Parts: sequence; structure tokens; C-alpha cells
Amino acid sequence: MSFDTLGLSAELLRAVGEQGYTVPTPIQSRSIPLVLEGRDVMASAQTGTGKTAAFTLPLLQKLAGEGTGRRVRALILVPTRELAAQVQANLDAYGRYVGLRSAVIFGGVNINPQISKLARGVDILIATPGRLMDHMQRRTVDLSKLEVLILDEADRMLDMGFLPAIEKIVKALPIARQTLLFSATFSQEITALAQRFLRDPVRVETAAPNSTVELIAQKAIQVDQAKKQKLLSWMIGNEDWKQVLVFTRTKHGANKLARQLEADGLTAAAIHGNKSQGARTKALNEFKNHKVRVLVATDIAARGLDIDQLPHVVNFEIPNVPEDYVHRIGRTGRAGREGLAISLVCGAEHGLFSDIRKLVKVPIPTEVIDGYEPTEPLSRTAGKVQARGGSRQGQGGRGQSQGRSSGGQGRQGGGRSDAPRTASQGRSGGGRSGNRSGNSSGNSYSSGNSSSRGNSNGGGNGNNRSSEGQRSSSSGSSRSFGRKVA
Repeated sequence: MSFDTLGLSAELLRAVGEQGYTVPTPIQSRSIPLVLEGRDVMASAQTGTGKTAAFTLPLLQKLAGEGTGRRVRALILVPTRELAAQVQANLDAYGRYVGLRSAVIFGGVNINPQISKLARGVDILIATPGRLMDHMQRRTVDLSKLEVLILDEADRMLDMGFLPAIEKIVKALPIARQTLLFSATFSQEITALAQRFLRDPVRVETAAPNSTVELIAQKAIQVDQAKKQKLLSWMIGNEDWKQVLVFTRTKHGANKLARQLEADGLTAAAIHGNKSQGARTKALNEFKNHKVRVLVATDIAARGLDIDQLPHVVNFEIPNVPEDYVHRIGRTGRAGREGLAISLVCGAEHGLFSDIRKLVKVPIPTEVIDGYEPTEPLSRTAGKVQARGGSRQGQGGRGQSQGRSSGGQGRQGGGRSDAPRTASQGRSGGGRSGNRSGNSSGNSYSSGNSSSRGNSNGGGNGNNRSSEGQRSSSSGSSRSFGRKVA
């Protein structure tokens, strides 16, 4: 199948051809005709398989041919600034011969240029929910004639506490509209969201939920927490990695690791929610242009970073929510290219990584590197959290607990969202929780026993020993740094 069999216009086919694309991916070939038919669609596919083109191409086709007015005709909601910028770039590339106007709005930057652009007229608006709410309250955006609503990475928006804002936005939209929901992972919450916002949707799945791309070689290395940084520096130097994206759980941890890597002679930069938009854009551009060798990021970068031929992703710390692992490693192995994803697993993270193995359902071989042999006991419960729910427990070590927000967003380790602020704030254990829009349990950090004001708690001594391991065989594309262990 080729793109010219999907019913796209000559202008779009010309733009697609200039991008070097000839054959649509499965998510594109299945979704584009449905969108063109006017159906509501709930689609999922693995990261890096072209979901953005699957909804932007038919959207441009549907809106083309009608003059640009002042009212927004299509709205694309995304969870992060980086993803908003990426979607805008795709629209610019695919729509260069169509003649539609698009704009992107997100927080962290001056709102006045956005107001001016909206006043001049926009056909397609890409927005984070919080900044869009700001414009709606100021009456600087007109959504009364909206024809198409798209929720991109909807699962992440739910994790970040955007649901109350999304509900308010949807209530302000015309009932007669087409709604598309795209996500790399499906959950019960996503399915419930689809039932509320979509009309008789067609569900499109091109791979098993939460599956990873086969071209990504995955491996785990057992190492003590205190030795992770030196091991990472050694791997980058010994293997001569030119470009590696490293994930941490916290913003402070990202800053600290970037400084340590710089001290080891590696060019590094950190990107997270506390950085200004200018600093985030600068760090990402320098990484893409190979001026920075290592980009250290929180989970805010797990969505929206599309880096050509990114070869290596490292989980310096294991994510609390298993689904985040899928999105982290999905930054490599994109567009049919191979990639390598390595997870550094300390004893207290053994339980978290066991949950990831169960989720992805593929063998992830484990190794030990000579000179970095682990001494920490393995705890199957340390740091484990509920993937969804009202209370998350961190046991042993320093388990980070993220409370589920029923009305807004707690400040998570992954960074800051653009959700509107309110005066409500919760405090918990060892950290501050800045709640946004409604009631949220926020975050708590537990080291041994802790108490927290809110809905989340931590406790336990974290000394559960487990002699159990998982034996798995290495796939042909994975590389070995050390000896395999059970």
C-alpha cells in the first residue's frame, strides 16, 4: 500500500513525498481512511510509528479548500510543550501546499504574542490544556465553530491531572464535531474517557497494548544506586556513544546527574519542568545537533521528543509507573530504525522492574558489569506503586509516591504541566506538593516510615530479600557489556 491509495490530495502527497515517506505505517493506513470518513476514532500504536501523521494528514485534507477565518476549526490537545512544538512542525511540513493557518499555544512563555496570532485567525490550534484555559477565560480564543477535536497522548494527560481542564474545554465545544483520541497506551481510564467524549468510536490497534517496538534491544544491568553514575560514564566512554538520552525520576536528580557527567568530561544538559521554555528548547536543539552528548530528562521528555536516529536510551532510575517505561524507551527505535534501551536497576528497584517485565511481556536480559557488581539486597516490594489509584506506597530506600489527582495535578517527579493553578496545596512527608485545580494527594517521599498529609502514604523498612531472579535470553540485536545473571 502507498499513500496515494488513502484518498489524500495531490498537495498532501507532494508534501509527504518531500519528507521521504512512500509507504504508510499500519496506524496511518488504518486510521486515515476512517478519519476522512468522519468517524470518531480511538487509536493506539507503538511509539515512533507515525501516530502524528495518522491524524494530521486527514485533518489537513478535511479542512483544506475553505478560506481561513478567525474561528478555530480544529483543536489538538497535548500534554507537554515539546509535543505541542512537534505537532506544529508536522503540520507545517505536511500542510505547506494546503494554505491553512496553524498556531501552537502553551504555558511558560509570554501570552501576548499568542493572543495576537489568535486574533489574526487560526484554522488549527495545538494547545496544552492549561494555557488554553487561560485563553478561554480571557476570551481570546473562539471555539464555537470547532469541527474536529484531537486528544494526543491522552493517557499522559490523565496521569498529569489534566482531566478537569479537558472536561471544561469539551463542554465549551460544539456537540456536533468529530473527535479523535490517539495514545500509545490504553488503560481503563482512557477507555472511560473515550466513552464520554467520543460518539460510536472505531477502535484501531496496530499492536498489543503497552508493547514495545521489536527493533529496540532492551537490557537491564544490576548495579548499586551509588555506582550508577560512574557506570553510566564508563559505558558512554567505553562504547563511544555519541548521543544518549538518560531518564531520571526527579528534576533535582536530572540536574545533579548532568553536573556529574560534565565533571567526567561528557557534554551534558538537563531538561525538565522547572527549566524555562527557552532553556528547554536550547538543550533539546543542542542535543539534536550533537553539541550535547547526553541529555538528562525527567518523564516530561518521554512524550514529544522525536529525535532522528537516536541510538541509545538509558533508564538511570526505573519509573514508578510501568507504562512510562514504554514511552521512555520509545524515544529510540523510531521510524524503523534500531535502538538500544538500557535500564540500571538497583536492589530497591527490583520490584519496579519486575512490574515492567510483566507489562511489556518480552524477555529483558539482565547483566552484571565487572567492577560494578551489586551488593544491595533485592527487594520485590521496594518502591512499588500502584499503576493507577488513590494511594501509592514507597517502601524501603527512597520510594517516590505519586498520589492520584481527582481534580487537578500534583507536582510529579516528571516535571511541571501547564494546568491552571489554584490556591490549594498539600504537603506530604519529605516533599512539597503543589496541587493544581481541585483535590490532589500530591507526592510523598518515604524513607522507612513516613507520614503524609493528603491521600498518599509511605512506609515499611524495605529490607525484604528475594533470591528470585528472572532468567531470559538475549535477543540477537542486543549488546552485552558484562556477564548475564539469572
